[in-house]
Amino acid sequence: MSSPQMDDECVHPKALRRQPAQRRSARRVERMLDACAELLDESGDEALSTTRIAERAGVAIGSVYQFFPDKRAITQELTRRNVEEFVRRVDRRFLDEDYRGWWEAVDAIIDIYVDMHRTVSGFKSLHFGDAVDLNLLDSDSDNNTVIAGRLRGLFLKEFGLADSPALDLAVLVAVEAGDAVLKMAFRRDPEGQPEMIDAAKQLIRGFLTRQLRSWSPL
Repeated sequence: MSSPQMDDECVHPKALRRQPAQRRSARRVERMLDACAELLDESGDEALSTTRIAERAGVAIGSVYQFFPDKRAITQELTRRNVEEFVRRVDRRFLDEDYRGWWEAVDAIIDIYVDMHRTVSGFKSLHFGDAVDLNLLDSDSDNNTVIAGRLRGLFLKEFGLADSPALDLAVLVAVEAGDAVLKMAFRRDPEGQPEMIDAAKQLIRGFLTRQLRSWSPL
């Protein structure tokens, strides 16, 4: 079974001033991103600064500005890394498992999102960038619209759903609603309130089943 791929144009093109050319520089950039993620989890975006990132990463402030113009660019790049990791995990899950239909795929994608929220530094603060900027992934579309577009592609390729504006709307509403309920689950419990996570799955499955009647799991 193939898996969804994140198009390059979904990632904001101006986060990095330049790509690190050497392995040593690449590791230094990764340390900056790790430091940004840790500080976001500890203190939030308002307390974030390039100076604090440099101190936490153990690099000179000049090294930060060598690759990033400001803290927003660092959060952009961290968001891009989060998205790539999310897509990589979805890709691996779809290679390892077979699904009877889209409803099982939806549950698997939510499970990956929840696990990243619990285990990936910075993810709970940024998700896909909405805590900082609704357009971190694409200058013309908000982040959830970009993610919904990728999931729509999954439904089209994997489960034979007909391409239509109705499918676009259904997937976008499901992403927005699921995202809101999952955020509530983690506001109530740092590990994610299990009942609320189950409610998110039921909400999305129920809504999409009604919208995609010919592919209902019932």
